[in-house]
Amino acid sequence: MTDHAAPGPAPSVGSPALRLTVVVGEQDAWHHRPLYAEIVHRARAAGLAGASAFRGVEGFGATSLIHTQRLLSLSEELPVAVVVVDTEERVRAFLPQLTELLAGGGLVTLDPCEMIAFRGRADGTAGGEGTHG
Repeated sequence: MTDHAAPGPAPSVGSPALRLTVVVGEQDAWHHRPLYAEIVHRARAAGLAGASAFRGVEGFGATSLIHTQRLLSLSEELPVAVVVVDTEERVRAFLPQLTELLAGGGLVTLDPCEMIAFRGRADGTAGGEGTHG
């Protein structure tokens, strides 16, 4: 027997968007603040639709030196990817801020994508979950 959850809110129609991915090292900083956090906070201040930072478990960059979180490794310079999605116009308007922030190095990719927004309820909970009786 399969347990089916009640359907959540219907998605709005998909719209063209641009996904910006910024890859930096987790120890990279901007004025004593983690660089990935500065990018997320600036994206929010710029009014972009959303931004998230993801910590990598292993990777390498321009130096070809592999950084990993495996137990025998002492690396603390794991990769962090910050992903931002919004309209192409809004993402491209944000790029000059990255020019300033990434003067010490980093990688930026831009990918066309489709954005489908699932809106939660006004109380901030997802549809069908988090209800209180």
